[in-house]
Amino acid sequence: MGLDGKVVVVTGGTRGVGAGVARAFAEAGAQVVICARRPPEVPLPGVEFRPLDLRDPAAVRDFFAALPRLDVLVNNAGGTPYRRLTDAEAERHARVIELNLVAPLTASLAAYEHLERSRGSVVMIGSVSGGRPSPGSAAYGAAKAGLANLARSMAVEWAPRVRVNTLVVGMVRTELSHLHYGGEEGIASVSRTVPLGRLAEPSDIGAAAVFLASDAAAYISGASLHVHGGGERPAFLDAATVNKEV
Repeated sequence: MGLDGKVVVVTGGTRGVGAGVARAFAEAGAQVVICARRPPEVPLPGVEFRPLDLRDPAAVRDFFAALPRLDVLVNNAGGTPYRRLTDAEAERHARVIELNLVAPLTASLAAYEHLERSRGSVVMIGSVSGGRPSPGSAAYGAAKAGLANLARSMAVEWAPRVRVNTLVVGMVRTELSHLHYGGEEGIASVSRTVPLGRLAEPSDIGAAAVFLASDAAAYISGASLHVHGGGERPAFLDAATVNKEV
């Protein structure tokens, strides 16, 4: 998709969704750099790792300034533990917002001059949690809602030279799935709530990210592409006592 030789940075690309995104870009011919505090447990073929704490703005600026070129920034780093609002002080929740919203803003601003020169693009890794209630991860949902809005504003401010889009990601099967859904039985049960009948694989998210960064999406900016297997079946359909499917 026109990515041969392009330089791509994937933040937090050492495992899970980020590793899937990094692999997809490498397979598409891009030169891929991943950055996180710790290296991947399993090295990714054709992918270069550089250590970076994305919560350190000065370090983030230095990281991007040292790059000779950049064509695509994928703001993937993020996540949250399960934590109800009243189980922690506001400062603890603010750290989730810092990682999932402030860090992508910091990275995007640090990358802007590179992207402006290369007529590049930014891909935000958002979440369905940003568009629905997220009990147990409210700060994360709030951050992802903000991220999608930030991307739309960036797309307008930085047009026409830089495109900015968001992948609104649903449930993904990763190394940490058991923390969110339980073991294989829990994953199978949760999968049945998805219209396509399964959780996403990291490669599904990677393929969508490659599309948004490629020339095939040259006229797409300020968009939110939902990669969620059809979303969630409305609960009332199963609770109702009429119109049941046989």
